Amino acid sequence: MIAMFREFKKFAVQGNVLDLAIGVIIGGAFGKIVTSLVNDIIMPPIGLLLAKVDFGNLYINLSDRHYASLAEAKAAGAPTLNYGQFLNNVLDFLIVSFIIFLAVRQINRFHRREEEAPTTKQCQFCISEIPLKATRCPNCTSNLSE
Repeated sequence: MIAMFREFKKFAVQGNVLDLAIGVIIGGAFGKIVTSLVNDIIMPPIGLLLAKVDFGNLYINLSDRHYASLAEAKAAGAPTLNYGQFLNNVLDFLIVSFIIFLAVRQINRFHRREEEAPTTKQCQFCISEIPLKATRCPNCTSNLSE
């Protein structure tokens, strides 16, 4: 039992797990900002352009009674298909995924790995691979000039 706890502790404090936890927390907070952006800033002008439609209130009533709004249908416990909310969530997803794409793209630019220094060279006489510091080719025994 103690060995398993030690193994779990080693796993939990590894850098990748902590980075993932921080990413999830920041992602949750960022998701709230994007949801507010979509619901409060982007969708109202789009709804205004499309004959004053409030996307959050678009729904299909699956019951036999008529309800004036989605809130009224929910209060009555009527089954509904809330496709307006779905459209808002799709837009949320597209915005978040695009911003993550831009962030990862920028991070990858900063993390471009430098090419590793070569450790071998070609013999100019027999074209075989030899160590970089070699002064004589081990294959053809030619003297190599610096």
